[in-house]
Amino acid sequence: MSISISAAGVSRRAALGSFLGSVVEYYDFFIYGTAAALVFNHVFFPSVGGASGTLAAVATFGVGYIARPVGSVILGHFGDRLGRRRLLLFTVVLMGGSTFLIGLLPGYSTLGTGAPILLVLLRLCQGLSAAGEQAGANSLTLEHAPGKKRALYTSWTMSGTQFGILLGTLVFIPISALPNEALLGWGWRVPFLLSALFVAVVYFVRRSVPEPEIFVETKAAEGVEKYPIVPLLKNHWRNMVRVVLCSILAVVGSVTGIFGLAYATGTAGVPAAAMLWAGVVSNLVGIIVMPLWAILSDRVGRKPIFVGGMAAAAVLIFPYFYFIGTGNVALVFLGGILLSVCGGAAGALQPAFYTEMFDTKVRFSGVAISTQLGVLLGGFAPTIGYALLQPGRTGWIPVAVFTAVCCLVSAGSALSARETRGLTLRELGKPASSATTTLAAAAEELDSLEAS
Repeated sequence: MSISISAAGVSRRAALGSFLGSVVEYYDFFIYGTAAALVFNHVFFPSVGGASGTLAAVATFGVGYIARPVGSVILGHFGDRLGRRRLLLFTVVLMGGSTFLIGLLPGYSTLGTGAPILLVLLRLCQGLSAAGEQAGANSLTLEHAPGKKRALYTSWTMSGTQFGILLGTLVFIPISALPNEALLGWGWRVPFLLSALFVAVVYFVRRSVPEPEIFVETKAAEGVEKYPIVPLLKNHWRNMVRVVLCSILAVVGSVTGIFGLAYATGTAGVPAAAMLWAGVVSNLVGIIVMPLWAILSDRVGRKPIFVGGMAAAAVLIFPYFYFIGTGNVALVFLGGILLSVCGGAAGALQPAFYTEMFDTKVRFSGVAISTQLGVLLGGFAPTIGYALLQPGRTGWIPVAVFTAVCCLVSAGSALSARETRGLTLRELGKPASSATTTLAAAAEELDSLEAS
């Protein structure tokens, strides 16, 4: 009895560590994007005026995504060879440290061109960390989770993203209300400096989580791949393509959270405080619905929930921008909530759905590389949005069409995937014809049921 309690406790700690790690990653993600949309054009690009300055500042947000594919190969390699836990301690320190240093960075008036150069370098470090953070968290949590509740436990990784954005929004609301001189001088730095506190908490929690048993057993019995990317590309390339295309759903978050904020405040005349509060409410809703979608997925499967959520998001992106264009704050809130509910369906399923496509020896690499190639488009989606934006009240329509197409591509890719609900950890990533139930797999199922 004590063993099962201990196993359940480890499962919960793994989920908590993944939740908190995602909080830090997406807190940093949001405050950078918000500062890029509202402040960085004045602090780091004052010589580029008007919309061009805003475009230059928002483009630095996308620069972090350039480092992600490279970082995913490096961090995935060591995550599959050395273990999930070690890499997750490294990624959270790298992310938090980079964010903290951005808060200390002098502006253009002090360093000249050196200021935006250093800003881009630190943004690249953020991207390198993000390349391995969620892939490692998903792998660690999935491999510790009870067999019948894998979607629920891993969904806390994505709930952490919602809470991180919520936390970043709450921090930025009073900051954005500061007088312009204070905002541009010291105010915008406060959210970045606070990141150090969050990193300390995550590091402490993650230190107490051991390596998953299946990873340790597989490593002892079969060893580790010298270069995990080789068998990954040879045996799992189809699932890699699927995850890349599914991960294009990141465009929705970037377009609504970064481009949408800049468009609403700069073009549609919606007050910045109203948009930030709309984000707070939407993310609160997301935090509530994600575990519910995950519980449903553990009962009916990954594919129906994921595909349905992306199809709904493809439709709802149009009223979302229409509501912003009206300038009606109540409608802006409504549009954000509707997108959060439907987008939360696919978001909650990402950790389980993607991670279950790969076997233990290449799981970290498979998820890291595939997702980061997919979210690369999301990183530049705000810049693409500005390029597509047309004059007039309906100028947002090309941006909405672009976002909807990305949603449908993601949904279509998910339709082609294998349903992984009900498979054991040892069956995941194996061909369906060879996924026979062994005595070890049966024992794993019994252990999982007891732990749940």
